Amino acid sequence: MRPFTKLFNLNDPGWGRGNNGGSQPPRRPQKGDGPPDLDEVWRDFNQRISGLFGRKGGGRNNNPGGGGFSPSPRGTRIGVGLIAGIALAVWLASGFFIVQEGQVAVVTQFGKYKTTAPAGFQWRLPYPIQSHEAVNVSQLRTFEVGFRGSSRNKVMPESLMLTDDENIVDMQFVVQYRLRADGAPDYLFNMRDPDESVRQASETAMREIVGKQRMDFVLYEGRTQVAGEVQNLMQQILDRYRTGIQVSTVAIQNVQPPEQVQAAFDDAVKAGQDRERQINEGQAYANQVVPLARGQASRMLEQAEGYRAKVVGDATGDAARFTSIVAEYQKAPSLMRERMYLETMQQVFQNASKVMVDTQNGNNMIYLPLDKIVQQSGKDAGKNAPTTNAPSSLPGASQPAVPAMPRPTVGQTGAGANTLTRDRAVR
Repeated sequence: MRPFTKLFNLNDPGWGRGNNGGSQPPRRPQKGDGPPDLDEVWRDFNQRISGLFGRKGGGRNNNPGGGGFSPSPRGTRIGVGLIAGIALAVWLASGFFIVQEGQVAVVTQFGKYKTTAPAGFQWRLPYPIQSHEAVNVSQLRTFEVGFRGSSRNKVMPESLMLTDDENIVDMQFVVQYRLRADGAPDYLFNMRDPDESVRQASETAMREIVGKQRMDFVLYEGRTQVAGEVQNLMQQILDRYRTGIQVSTVAIQNVQPPEQVQAAFDDAVKAGQDRERQINEGQAYANQVVPLARGQASRMLEQAEGYRAKVVGDATGDAARFTSIVAEYQKAPSLMRERMYLETMQQVFQNASKVMVDTQNGNNMIYLPLDKIVQQSGKDAGKNAPTTNAPSSLPGASQPAVPAMPRPTVGQTGAGANTLTRDRAVR
C-alpha cells in the first residue's frame, strides 16, 4: 500500500520536480526555485502509476539514457487485486436502492420475476444478475370514456351505444382504478398495455349492460344500477386476464339521446311527464273518492244491519205479544174480541180526518161541516170583539151574533146504520 500512498501524497515536496524515487530526503526549496512545470507534474504522475505495476529500473537522475521499467510480479498482483476489489465494491454497492412510500419494487433475475420489495431501503444482486422496477400501487388512476376533459369534447365512437329497445344513447362515464398490493407483477408482465386494456374492458362492459336495458331506464332511474353492474363486469374481465387491477369507481357523467333527435326526444319526454302528471292526479282523486265511497258503503251496511235488527226485534216482540194474546183469548174469547176491536178502531180513527157516528134508531147519514163552522166562528168573533171593558149585561150593549147553522144534508145508508161524517184538519 506504500506505493499507492505515495501516488496521492500531496505533501511530497518532490511532487512534480522529478524526485519520484522516494530515496532522497526532502529538501527545502531554494530561493531561486519557481513553481513546478506542468510537464514535470504530468511525467511524475505517470511514473507513480507505472510504479504500481513494476519496479522502476532508473529515473531521470540515475538513468540519463532514458532506461525503462522492469515489471514486478508482486506489485502487479497487488495493483490488479486493488483495482478488482474497488470495482467489486462499486458493483456490489450498485445493488442498493430505495423504494418510495406507496410503491413496490418488482425484482427480476435474468428477466424472470423473483420477488416484490416493499417500501424502504433495499438491496438486490447488481445488474446484470438482478434488476428492479418501481410500481406505484397507491396512485388512483383515472380515465374518461366518451369525452376528453369536458362533456362538450365528445368522442362519438366511444359514447354512442345501442339499447335493448333499439335506441341510441350518448353515454359518457369516468373509471377510476388502482393496483392491488400483490398485483404489481401481473400489471407488469401479464398485459402488454394494462391501461389500454382497462379502457377496452370498461367500454365493453358498458356496451353489454346498456344493450340489455331500455332507453328510459338508462336515462333516468337506472344510472346507479347500470354503473354498479358495469363495475362488477369490468372486475370479472380484469381478474380473468390477471391484470392485478382493482376497479374503484365507475361514475356516469352524462347520458342523453344523440343531438340529431334531441328536439323530438324532448317532446316525447314532455308528453311522458304530462302522462305521469295526469296519472298522479287520477290516483290522487281515486285516493280521495274510494275511501269516501267505502265509508258510505260501510255506513249503509251498518244502517241496514240496524234496520234488520229493529225489524227482527219488532217481529219477535209482536210474535211474543200475539202468543200472549192468544193465550188470554182462549180464556175469554168474547171479551178479548171486543177489546181487540176497540183498540183497533182507536188506532184507525186516531189519525183519520172523518168521524163516523153510529145511532141506534136511524138510518140517515148526517154530514156536518164542523171545521168550516169553527173557522167561520173564529173570524166573526174577531170582527165583533168589544173595544171597552163594559159588561155585556148592560142595557144597550151589543151581543155577538150567533152564526146560522147550515141545514144538514140527509141521505140513506146502505146498511141501515146512521153515520155522521165530518172533515177536519189534523194539526
